[in-house]
Amino acid sequence: MRLRLRVWRQRDRDSPGRLVDYDVEGAHPDMSILELLDHLNEQLIRTGEPVVEFDHDCREGICGQCGVVIDGRAHGPQDHTTTCQVHLRSFSDGDTLTLEPFRAAAFPVVRDLRVDRSALDRVLQAGAWISTPVGGAPEANSLPIPHDVAEAALDAAACIGCGACVASCSNASAALFAGAKISHLALLPQGQPEARSRARGMVEQMDAEGFGHCSLVGACAVSCPQEIPLGVIARMNWEYLKARLLGG
Repeated sequence: MRLRLRVWRQRDRDSPGRLVDYDVEGAHPDMSILELLDHLNEQLIRTGEPVVEFDHDCREGICGQCGVVIDGRAHGPQDHTTTCQVHLRSFSDGDTLTLEPFRAAAFPVVRDLRVDRSALDRVLQAGAWISTPVGGAPEANSLPIPHDVAEAALDAAACIGCGACVASCSNASAALFAGAKISHLALLPQGQPEARSRARGMVEQMDAEGFGHCSLVGACAVSCPQEIPLGVIARMNWEYLKARLLGG
């Protein structure tokens, strides 16, 4: 395959960036987007140009480290798919692909396609934990939890924190991410002691980081690789309202 890549190049967060065109030949339909970037970087090394920097780790759609906007869509043209699992067979020979970093005020560009997503970590640190006595693990069946509740908690816990929900939102909201992290603990008895302080702390930290407000467009749920449902946002709002009214 022969492709033209329009890649965002930016030296650091304080420098202006621009799209630069590269013609790439010898790409294979079974290559992923990240493998295509590897192929491009090999080409750049041969010509003495700086390589394109991008985030990645497992390359198996598990870790959430990769994150690229492909032709205007976070993670690319396929719904519920990570960047590393988008393959060139999704495109045609001769296509032009535009690759940009995740865009959000809370995700400053580090270099090229890499962004600083540590704002999500700080939202977690504001309350996504439970207190538990030290010692041996409790008997698994000592806390009866209805099956549907357990499944809903596990569905919310599947969030990998990739930030695609933020990048796909017109307001750069992190409501789906925070909603998932709040919901999976709020549904379980282990999460009840800190439920109010968790909801209040995480929502207020999310606002402090500069994420926008949710307007329930739903683009976040479409781009989410783990198919986190929009209902977690409603639960987050409910938990936060309870915390404000009842204290916590």
